[in-house]
Amino acid sequence: MKYQLAIFDLDGTLLNTLEDLTDSTNYVLSLHGYPVRTLEEVRRFVGNGIRRLIEQAVPEGVGAEVVDILFEEFMPHYQAHCADKTRPYDGVIALLQSLKQQGIRLAVVSNKEDNAVKELCDKYFPNLLEVSAGERVGIRRKPAPDTVNEVLKLLQMERNQAIYIGDSEVDVATARNAEIDCVAVDWGFRDKDCLQKAGAKVIVSTTKQVEDYIISRSIIA
Repeated sequence: MKYQLAIFDLDGTLLNTLEDLTDSTNYVLSLHGYPVRTLEEVRRFVGNGIRRLIEQAVPEGVGAEVVDILFEEFMPHYQAHCADKTRPYDGVIALLQSLKQQGIRLAVVSNKEDNAVKELCDKYFPNLLEVSAGERVGIRRKPAPDTVNEVLKLLQMERNQAIYIGDSEVDVATARNAEIDCVAVDWGFRDKDCLQKAGAKVIVSTTKQVEDYIISRSIIA
């Protein structure tokens, strides 16, 4: 039996946002004379929200007050440049279109700031998603289940009707905490080994495998 609702992570799952995140991170680091970070370093830092990204990007010993300043400087820069180099992963738009045509409801839950989430979803996936939700005041970010629970309530769906699709250990934990099924993808910010260590039971490498699992709860090679 196919799922009725597919909830996707955004960064590393639907969109390759790594270059824009790196550029905005390095912009605020450079403003303060700190060393910039490589793409691979930022890849390891993402997944737990922007503040956590900055906490890991600054040199060791930098205090919380400075992190607060960089965070405040990061947000408007990223808001203005979040779509400069960002692109959907190959096959993602066709996947969403196909799922919607088959009656699957679609949503996004992300630890990215809520306005940026909605801007990117509107730009790249117009008329495909029913709900998109990001980090904002008053709701805990992933791996807390709050945003997933919010989507389930808003769309009036039961947990056994929904599946979560993501690319990181945070996403695996989010699905577990929300008590819904999970598919992990290995084309994003974490590799298969990391996902297995996080407890992922279903790991796929193509958008076709994602679709197969959502429709039939099995993977067709």
